[in-house]
Amino acid sequence: MAKASRRISGSRNPTGSLSPGAKETDIAGQQMLGPTNGQPDKQTSLDPGVYEGLAGFRLAMRHFFAYSEKTVTAAGITSQQYQALLAIKVASQDQITMKDLARQMLLQPNGAVQLVDRMVVAGLVKRTQATEDKRSVFVGLTPEGRSLLEELALGHVREMLLHEPLLAESLARLRRLAKLL
Repeated sequence: MAKASRRISGSRNPTGSLSPGAKETDIAGQQMLGPTNGQPDKQTSLDPGVYEGLAGFRLAMRHFFAYSEKTVTAAGITSQQYQALLAIKVASQDQITMKDLARQMLLQPNGAVQLVDRMVVAGLVKRTQATEDKRSVFVGLTPEGRSLLEELALGHVREMLLHEPLLAESLARLRRLAKLL
């Protein structure tokens, strides 16, 4: 099946989302998604296979998130702390500014400070003042944080791969039926 090209009428905002009023269309000009809320156009009837694809995708994700919640709780941290460890690990030199961490975590700056406070107390991260801009603070992993992240990440990858067939099948079905790229 040939891939459908898509075009945007309107524009994307800096986060890559469609701007208000913009619509995504396939090559024939058929509307695929409504305005930026990502909802199908109310006049469009979806193929039943789309619902099967969405259900399969959500089932695989729910299994993964249930595993993740159970695993991080058993390790003595929260899902949010695990996500913060991941964000710090993928940042340059295993450290991230508080501002960037807040952005990565979809938190207000004060929420990121509180999260980091709890992680410092737990021995997972450390704060370092930036040398160039004394107002900036870097957050980096401690050896304990690195070790815990390594252990948790290994289990998470195994769990993700366990559900790969369902995820792949669901996404392929959605791509085929919704003509998404």
